[in-house]
Amino acid sequence: MKKNLILPLSLLAVTFSFCSLAQPKKDWKSGGRLNPLQANMDIRHYTLSLDVDIANQRIDGFVETNLILSQPADTIFFDLIDELKVKKVWIDQKPVSFLQQNDHVFLIAKTPSGKHITKIEYGGKPPVAVKPPWLGGFTWTTDKSGKPWVVINCQLEGGKIYFPCKDHPSDEPNEGVDLFIKVPSGLQVAGPGLLQGTSSQKGKTTFHWKTNYTISNYCVLFDVADYQVVKSTYTTVLGNKVPVEFYVLRQDVAKAQQVIDIRTRDTRILEKYFGEYPWAKEKIGIAQVPNPGMEHQTMITYGDPFNYQRFGGQYYSANLFHEFAHEWWANKVTNKDWAHMWIQEGIATYAEALCFRELTGEKGYDSMVLNFRVHIKNKKPLVQGDEINSQDTYTGDIYVKGAFFMHTLRYVLGDEIFFPTLKKLATDPAYTYDHFVTTDDVEQLFSRESKIDLKPLFHFYTRTTDRLEIVISQLAHNKWAIVPQNLPMKLPFEISTSKGNLKIDLFNQPIVVESTSLPIIDSGNHYLKRISVE
Repeated sequence: MKKNLILPLSLLAVTFSFCSLAQPKKDWKSGGRLNPLQANMDIRHYTLSLDVDIANQRIDGFVETNLILSQPADTIFFDLIDELKVKKVWIDQKPVSFLQQNDHVFLIAKTPSGKHITKIEYGGKPPVAVKPPWLGGFTWTTDKSGKPWVVINCQLEGGKIYFPCKDHPSDEPNEGVDLFIKVPSGLQVAGPGLLQGTSSQKGKTTFHWKTNYTISNYCVLFDVADYQVVKSTYTTVLGNKVPVEFYVLRQDVAKAQQVIDIRTRDTRILEKYFGEYPWAKEKIGIAQVPNPGMEHQTMITYGDPFNYQRFGGQYYSANLFHEFAHEWWANKVTNKDWAHMWIQEGIATYAEALCFRELTGEKGYDSMVLNFRVHIKNKKPLVQGDEINSQDTYTGDIYVKGAFFMHTLRYVLGDEIFFPTLKKLATDPAYTYDHFVTTDDVEQLFSRESKIDLKPLFHFYTRTTDRLEIVISQLAHNKWAIVPQNLPMKLPFEISTSKGNLKIDLFNQPIVVESTSLPIIDSGNHYLKRISVE
């Protein structure tokens, strides 16, 4: 921190705000309410140049950020944890004063609107991951041969735990990222995009990785190990040839081809439902890590110990498949705010049911959906408001209830509407890459395509913890009253009776059915519901 620094009024207000709301260490959060000073800047590109000191578990280097200010500013600020110390900062190659506190770095200089390049030189020991990937940070470990193995996870904490950034999901670098990562020679670095080249000097090798796509800051990561790269080529549904690269530990190379074969099959399944692999101009990448995998863009990490389950005569790994589904749902279709995290996690989880549909048929799909339903806790709504941070919105229900809601929509709309609309969400430029989505965006798309006002149903499933309440009462020996209590809109129901199966649209009006046995409501388990018998 510069001594005797006179702070602009705008910065004083921000500093006071963050001082009063400072979070305890190791409880870092991403996103939340976007500060006006950060709302003023549009991130265009990051360049990270870091020397990874494995022996001392530290990083040193700098980050250059290309950005656009919509209005003149006297302060530009980035998110960076205090454990990493800033040494110098520049705006457009001119040194400027700075303040670092409360996990923020404030660059203090009057700066006009328009394009600018900032540079922050910094270093230190990044936090060690406690339970990766859920409690993230750096993992410094070794493989079975004693070779260094370094991986990073930071979805909930955000990229700020290792580089200065605008730590909010609503702003990705539109022109991509360059990473220059220096490690001891003999090790390999796996990163996003395409490897541009390497250079070696004084016992260290620098790897230059580059992606031209937009990318979430929690995917701007790299992994370091004694990797061997096993390669293949995949031809997409649109005929584009994409390199497949598996950064596998040298000791596990014999197992690599099976992983690549599974990856090829899973890509075909995901392309069927969601369109062409999103990063066809770069690669389908996999990096082996010592923890469960993560959706790191074009370099999905994989942490299963190569022991797959077998279904329908084919091998399946939930970890390997789910994280890959995030290439479409999270990396390509990205929530504007963590409040809507269910979109990327719920649909990626639903994709697992679609995989089972392809491998084992509708019965396999049904078994997965039933598994989702029994694990729904329903303690908090999927959407708890607006501008919610990553930690507060994160519950198991964003996975299983989000996935089950997709199943409900499929039943309500029918396959001929549901599947094309879901693919449209994954392929339409209005919802993909540098365009972000909210729950309202998803609802409006499905409502428009189906010509049904689905807003009540979306509200019911995403913004409440309610279940559909239906009461059954016996009127006579073979007559039953079915009384819906709180249906948000008219919905189709299957009702099984002694005379057969009925399909009836119900709203909040009682109906009478004939059956010598207790009618079974929603026998196909399409709704989150509670049935009472009086």
